[in-house]
Amino acid sequence: MKKNTIDIITLGCSKNLVDSERLIRQLEINGYKVTHDDPNPHGEIIVINTCGFIADAKEESVNMILECCQAKAEGRVRKVFVMGCLSQRYFEDLGKEIPEVDKFYGKFNWNELIGDLGKIYHQDCEYQRRLTTPKHYAYLKISEGCNRRCAFCAIPIITGNHQSRPMEDIVAEVEYLVSQGVKEFQIIAQELTYYGVDIYGERRIAQLVRTIADIKGVKWIRLHYAYPRDFPMELLEVMNEKENVCKYLDIALQHVATNVLKNMSRHIDSQQTYDLITEFRKRVPGIHIRTTLMVGFPGEGEEEFQELLDFVRWAKFERMGAFAYSHEDGTFAAQMFTDDIPDEVKQKRLSQLMDLQQAISAEVQAKKVGQTLKVIIDRKEGEYYVGRTEFDSPEVDPEVLIPAAERNLRKGCFYNVKITDSDDFDLYATTL
Repeated sequence: MKKNTIDIITLGCSKNLVDSERLIRQLEINGYKVTHDDPNPHGEIIVINTCGFIADAKEESVNMILECCQAKAEGRVRKVFVMGCLSQRYFEDLGKEIPEVDKFYGKFNWNELIGDLGKIYHQDCEYQRRLTTPKHYAYLKISEGCNRRCAFCAIPIITGNHQSRPMEDIVAEVEYLVSQGVKEFQIIAQELTYYGVDIYGERRIAQLVRTIADIKGVKWIRLHYAYPRDFPMELLEVMNEKENVCKYLDIALQHVATNVLKNMSRHIDSQQTYDLITEFRKRVPGIHIRTTLMVGFPGEGEEEFQELLDFVRWAKFERMGAFAYSHEDGTFAAQMFTDDIPDEVKQKRLSQLMDLQQAISAEVQAKKVGQTLKVIIDRKEGEYYVGRTEFDSPEVDPEVLIPAAERNLRKGCFYNVKITDSDDFDLYATTL
């Protein structure tokens, strides 16, 4: 083990990643060498930032904790600390079940770790981060928590009510990140479109995005995790008005059948959902919509599932993910409904849905062949440079592959390319 070295392991979503990056910065200010997601951790201390959203994520987090505790037992590390959503949700249970962990922290008190190491938390650097992403893009978390209380979702149980960050703090963070070379911002929140209601008494997401777009050096802004009910249409006006606000919206719809949406406590019905998508496409021509859908929620019969398939065929989402429902401790659905759809039925429906989306994605991507698009280069991989268009978020969306033999391209720089070919998801291009 390397003395004065700490390994951070991040599990779960990009919101967790932001917390890890802030922790890394504080540790580095205090003189530690910090690695992130090293496949072979070799420091004195391991800090695991856990996810507690769904069963698979919880299992992954617990397995990682046990693996690191085994490393401690074998003398390969000196201490193991755990933070994040899983420990926030099951703090007491984890302490009893895995006493080998030196200390558990929750989702919001991870900064206490600095003091427990005998170091000082530097408040003046609170929103500074050491990016774990390529230095040209960053995730920007504008709030925590959620007020929606969807029947299936455990996140409000973990994170509590929606808490917006003051606009001036967010602007200061963006200005700092731009000074570090960041050009592209993925704006993230559990519910992006509720931003500002708790501290300003009204939705301020459009104002916030417009303000960020006006900061010199911000080249691309992409919006993640909107909620369909009471969507603030002025946000679309900003998307049209500001060239650096990508025509891209990530909005989790979950389902379309009215009775399923009612049981999910989504406060929207089928017709309103159709109308919303129609309005998006009318107001922002060329917009790419990313959504997440769920199969197997209690009450989803074959008729409701076919309704969902018909909706996806109609909407032709440019980007889509899906998952199968599972009961989560403490949620309304787990208390009020029986999880009565067999796993094999859920998995069959999930496969059908994703097969349909694969065909839609192939159709969407094929229409781009022959077009000239602007891309940002993320990396070189084998014989290709790998880039993304304004319609592609890192990690989750398709990429653009450009032959490396053509010319030297710089990571983090923008280029105009002509799309020459496509497959089900990715595009192939040549530089102009």
